[in-house]
Amino acid sequence: MSDAEREARVNLAALHRLTEHYGWGDLIYNHIAARIPGERFFLMKRHSEMFDEVRASSLVKLPLDGPCPTFQDDVNPAGFTIHSAVLNARPDAMYSMHVHTRAGSAVSATRCGILPLSQDTMRFYNRVSYHAFEGIAVNQAECERLARDLGPKNRTLILYNHGVLTLGHSAATTLTEMRYLLEACETQLMLQASGQEIVLPPPEICEETAQKLEYFATKGNDGDEWRAYLRLADRLDRSYRN
Repeated sequence: MSDAEREARVNLAALHRLTEHYGWGDLIYNHIAARIPGERFFLMKRHSEMFDEVRASSLVKLPLDGPCPTFQDDVNPAGFTIHSAVLNARPDAMYSMHVHTRAGSAVSATRCGILPLSQDTMRFYNRVSYHAFEGIAVNQAECERLARDLGPKNRTLILYNHGVLTLGHSAATTLTEMRYLLEACETQLMLQASGQEIVLPPPEICEETAQKLEYFATKGNDGDEWRAYLRLADRLDRSYRN
């Protein structure tokens, strides 16, 4: 095993434990994937494992161009379909994360998508892709359409009537994008439920803010952020590293 694969395994196992910590898990369902640097393979959890049971050594190594596995292989075929499509379409992405939280699933069923309600949510202004629901994602023909709808730049994908997905060049960016996305969904639903009139900033202000947030992100150090995430994962349970 290469050092790059070993690091990807530890990072992906940590992502599963942190996802469970944040309350985004769904027993054994939903998936996170990690590309193995320099290889045409990626990692996913075994279908039968819960998120808080995932360890670096238990992750399954799958070919990006291979046939779709089955439940008999202890791999969820829908997870394989979605994440192989994303990682094949976006060579800039090293990680992809897909969850079915209540807030994310609720917003995925709205026509308006993510609204620029606050400074934090403006990071998604005109930067979210959308993909129509085609049923459970076990049809390999959907991969091409999913890749097309994702596009070449956006790091956030809302799957209509399904859930949400984020991707990134690192584990930290992928997880942080999901944190902000789900917080945006929760805030939006709370505000809409209040019945109060919603105030939206002018489009030019939303775009300017989104650009500044992107610029600040390039100046930050997601290595520091990831080390903080790992400290949290270690405090929860260091067994993910095994």
